[in-house]
Amino acid sequence: MKLKRPGLWLALFCFASTVAWAETPSADQVMAKAEAQAQAEHKTIFVHFGASWCGWCGRLEGFLERPEIKPVFDKYFVQVSLVTQEEDKKAALNNPGADKLMEKLGGAKEIPYYAFLDAQGALIVNSKRPSAEPGGENIGFPVEPKELEWFRSMLQKAAPNISKAELDTIEATLKSMGK
Repeated sequence: MKLKRPGLWLALFCFASTVAWAETPSADQVMAKAEAQAQAEHKTIFVHFGASWCGWCGRLEGFLERPEIKPVFDKYFVQVSLVTQEEDKKAALNNPGADKLMEKLGGAKEIPYYAFLDAQGALIVNSKRPSAEPGGENIGFPVEPKELEWFRSMLQKAAPNISKAELDTIEATLKSMGK
């Protein structure tokens, strides 16, 4: 069979492929991939929720990419970034189901919000520090002493083999970024 307009078919195929790839994956799809990787690599999952308008979310992303931090996180964790609470004009960036997953993992209303999960997706600890508030207080991007203390304890629960030197590096970097 000879195609009468092969260029048109190629263009339609490319357009269809682009549209398929442009769809934001669901939280379930992202988490299934992360769980498979965590199981294969014997790691914990670090899932964080944020949005483009959230300055503290951007700081968290920047922190995780720093050259002294990224190798430590990559050693112990499979990192997952899910978008939720985007403004209407950027709603297409939201990972469908991310809001429900965030609620399931502790339900903080404010972002950044994050949790450490085992390789099967079960909650180990989340960013809600135990406090007088019902259910705890989300520490967000940790810069205050009580927030840093909770984040350090989260890391120790999620990665029992993390070294004191690695924890000290993480804490020092967070302190420097909080100024």
